[in-house]
Amino acid sequence: MTVGRLYTRAGSARAIADRPSGQCDPTGARRPLVIDPTARVHPSADLEAGVSVGPGTSIWQRVQIRSGATIGAECVIGRDVFIDVGVPIGSRVKIQNAALVYHGVTVEDGVFIGPNAILTNDRFPRAITATGELARADDWEVSPIVLRTGASIGAGAVVVAGMTVGRFATVGAGAVVTRDVPDHALVAGNPARRLGWVCYCGQRLVGPTGARVASDHAGAARCPRCDAAFDIAGDACVTS
Repeated sequence: MTVGRLYTRAGSARAIADRPSGQCDPTGARRPLVIDPTARVHPSADLEAGVSVGPGTSIWQRVQIRSGATIGAECVIGRDVFIDVGVPIGSRVKIQNAALVYHGVTVEDGVFIGPNAILTNDRFPRAITATGELARADDWEVSPIVLRTGASIGAGAVVVAGMTVGRFATVGAGAVVTRDVPDHALVAGNPARRLGWVCYCGQRLVGPTGARVASDHAGAARCPRCDAAFDIAGDACVTS
């Protein structure tokens, strides 16, 4: 359902998203909710003050988006998704049902996040301090996660706090990512380990014989679908 007259016009969504939250109003007032008129927001979604939603984006049932989060253009935010305080989401991002994206996560353009995926932010979680008191915001440190352009996170995968998933990398369903993932790498398992390499289109790369390249492959590789050519050396997979 399209929101009508429930949004505040305050410049383009991208312009709002590019401003640090503390500078959005010289008086120090909280930012208004800014929804582009071409965005579609389901009435059951909960968007706090200071959220920005870009043009052509769809936000579905029971989504919760916390204050200061920015959603780019042409995104799809599925049912029951949670996006925490201040999280920046790029353009043309798909976040599937019930995914959890916590404070400290950065999602660049063109990222896919599968259903029930979890992006965490605390490497040493505790409910209480060493003295037995309830832990407060000052008692723990955010460990950021970055999902680079074009990365895909499979259904039910967990990305542990402090990790970076590289450009056009793929994290398999149910994987637990405990180390950085290089560009174009395919990882799976618990803990996630590299199985091979993938193209921009998501297909496994193959070697000169047509067999899928392994994680330790070195040299030329190509995509069997779109015939894009790559060179692989160590942890680097680049277009040739």
